[in-house]
Amino acid sequence: MALADFRIESFSHVGITHDVYLAGDGPCVLVASEIPGITPEVIRFAEDLMAAGFSVAMPSMFGTPGKDPTTGRITRTLARACISAEFHAMATRDSSKATEWLRGLARKLHAECRGPGIGFVGMCFTGGFGLAMLLDDAVIAPVLSQPTLPFPIGAKRRANTGLDEQQLTAVAQRAAEGCAVLGLRFTGDPMVPAERFATLREALGENFIGVEIQSPDPDHGISKNAHSVLTEERSDTPGHPTKESFEQVVAFLRERLFGN
Repeated sequence: MALADFRIESFSHVGITHDVYLAGDGPCVLVASEIPGITPEVIRFAEDLMAAGFSVAMPSMFGTPGKDPTTGRITRTLARACISAEFHAMATRDSSKATEWLRGLARKLHAECRGPGIGFVGMCFTGGFGLAMLLDDAVIAPVLSQPTLPFPIGAKRRANTGLDEQQLTAVAQRAAEGCAVLGLRFTGDPMVPAERFATLREALGENFIGVEIQSPDPDHGISKNAHSVLTEERSDTPGHPTKESFEQVVAFLRERLFGN
């Protein structure tokens, strides 16, 4: 399915307006793409979710939809996002308008799709946003794929989730009430240190499902620089760790959104 086959709707909230690409039938999964935006691999991920029976909403929060993730495009998009008041990329607390905007979009999608709630998949720059999404009730299946914010510069940021203590307590309460959180990372990825997942395990206990893929892993062609679990690094080879991780994501979403 080409990106042109998605319908585009504009959504405005908290003074921010972005286009949202929508397609598919079934329970809704909100996919917040990684830097530099809605790349062909992010589109492939969305297509595979739709093939599994979900509808998908992809907001275009940065970059040019459909473009390949070249080094120059990644660098330029990241630089713009880091200085944007929308994201507060260097902050250690969730104070960004981006998460407020996403929560507003989630409420809209839930109202339209009905059902018990929607899923959320954040990647890299947006990976940790899934925690902030739990501050509202619309999202009931949050997936954090390689959550890199806040950037792990120094011990404090390495262990930080982007939420303050009160927010993290609220998230832990929702998780304890049955809204588990799924996180994915490569073990050798310096942008997603082990300390961050350790914080989530301490705060959420058994309600945090941490999927950590060994890297490097020459036997499976996984390099020491592997980062994007669900997109650039994902293989369709049976038995490959990234394929199994994608299948775990689908099962997680299906259990919570379909109830089976």
